[in-house]
Amino acid sequence: MGLLDGKVVLVNGGSQGVGAAVVRAAVREGACVAFSGRRREPGEELVAELAAAGARAMFVAADLADAERARAVVAEVVDAFGRVDCLVNSAGLTTRGTLLDTTPELFDRHIAINLRAPFFAMQAAVADMLAREAPGTIVNIITSSEHGGQPFLAPYVAAKAGLAGLTRNAAHAHRWDRVRINGLNIGWTATEGEDATQRAFHGAGDDWREQAAARLPMGRLGRPDEIADFVVLLLSDRSGVVTGSVIDWDQNVLGALD
Repeated sequence: MGLLDGKVVLVNGGSQGVGAAVVRAAVREGACVAFSGRRREPGEELVAELAAAGARAMFVAADLADAERARAVVAEVVDAFGRVDCLVNSAGLTTRGTLLDTTPELFDRHIAINLRAPFFAMQAAVADMLAREAPGTIVNIITSSEHGGQPFLAPYVAAKAGLAGLTRNAAHAHRWDRVRINGLNIGWTATEGEDATQRAFHGAGDDWREQAAARLPMGRLGRPDEIADFVVLLLSDRSGVVTGSVIDWDQNVLGALD
């Protein structure tokens, strides 16, 4: 449909999972796409895949736990493509920890990746938009767990709840600049990262997806490509004037009880 024709889109955490799905969807909709990731190999493989399909794409290796790198990624994309029209903050850390066993180091790592990195990436992207007196759009990938979550997600929930609040605050601050900022509280999704997490922290076997699906209302986990389509809509003009919305993209209903 060409929803992002001519746009420059930056996806942080775009080398795998939901982020990679957003990269592919944005390219499909006509965007020039840059994306960041910690691991160079999957990033370069995705660039090669997109280049073979005739797309213009760029990978930036970055550990976004470093706030200066979070800002520098935006600067590198502006240097390469001239601007950033759309930003997606998809990088995330889901390492487990409860209130009682979370160390200060684990807590700080969650804050660094799940909250501080989006903050400073948005800071740099919005500064570029304002310097050009141009509109822009930002989508933050959050989590339905930011409403409370499981006990073993304490530092993750703390950071992601902060990101939900930041999304609303930044949207309010820059609505007169025509910069729209929204978030998605995504539910349980079948990604490479989730597979690794289930195996590492919950002793899951090869059939964990089937077992999880049996416990879910729709009989399956969410898919990255479905989330990506929703993100593209929010990045595009087709989402109209909506800003400051944190949308629950999930199959469970907040506040409802059986």
